[in-house]
Amino acid sequence: MKKADLLKETVKHIDIKQIDSTEMINAMREMSFSSRDTANAADIYDRMLNDKDCSVILTLAGSTSAAGCMQVYVDMVKSNMVDCVVSTGASIIDMDFFEALGFKHYKGTPFIDDKFLRSNYIDRIYDTYIDEEELQNCDATIKLIADSLEPRPYSSREFIMEIGKWLAKGNAKKTDSLIQTCYENNVPIFCPAFSDCSAGFGLVMHQVANPEHHLSIDSVKDFLELTNIKIKAGTTGLFMVGGGVPKNFTQDTVVCAEVLGHEVEMHKYAIQITVADVRDGACSSSTLKEACSWGKVDTTYEQMVYAEATLVVPQIASYLYHKKDWQSRTKRELAKMFMK
Repeated sequence: MKKADLLKETVKHIDIKQIDSTEMINAMREMSFSSRDTANAADIYDRMLNDKDCSVILTLAGSTSAAGCMQVYVDMVKSNMVDCVVSTGASIIDMDFFEALGFKHYKGTPFIDDKFLRSNYIDRIYDTYIDEEELQNCDATIKLIADSLEPRPYSSREFIMEIGKWLAKGNAKKTDSLIQTCYENNVPIFCPAFSDCSAGFGLVMHQVANPEHHLSIDSVKDFLELTNIKIKAGTTGLFMVGGGVPKNFTQDTVVCAEVLGHEVEMHKYAIQITVADVRDGACSSSTLKEACSWGKVDTTYEQMVYAEATLVVPQIASYLYHKKDWQSRTKRELAKMFMK
């Protein structure tokens, strides 16, 4: 078996515009267990979209972008269902920017010798394969973009905006990436642990090549900018896929605003879709009820959905897309806050 034999079948992203899950969600509302939780999560998200004062923040952790959900997130932004994105770097760079460069994720299997994959320069995400040579091209492209910019500290939002600008100038092989879509719709993207992805390799290469004059990523600036979004937005709702740093970083903006002397309300709406456990004191960052004790999340409209996200996210997003309440929603364009 050769490398080409393993990289044959591409992962295809699900299109919520073509699949209407309305009847499924309506039926699940009358069921129990995770089905009813999923329907309740859809109803809470619907409340967010119909609350004229609410700004919606999407947080992404895990590998749903590589697994076929990237077009879901793009369509949510295009349909004015998301006002801000907070993500791991992997979802934004290794998966989304990677595909914007024309590369693909491939259907594979977890039942394979990983040393054999390594010898063929193939990386594995459970049952999904990535060509490591293409990923290193992604690293090098990040360096290329960094080399072209003014050497100074950037928030991850600023640098990702520059990537979106670079793609929009005709450099994208795939023109509806999440980065480019957010750039064109003034939806800010934050990656609070930005170096923990392909961008990190590219920025290390950039700094090594430019030891005296280089750009850097200022994670404190990230925190301040996202906190200022919370202060300006007032009422906020969270749709959290996975947990980890994006989830906790976003929830912490309430506390940060408070220590800066601003009276802001807790995140009014919150949904988390996760397979993480609570018994280790985490749940990939606290449960939503536990977050209330920290002053981060209100518990009036909150829902934990304990399910694998690729099963749940498309159904909720499809339901909301076909319900069409987003059509009468005012666009926030929160990225304009930072434009001079």
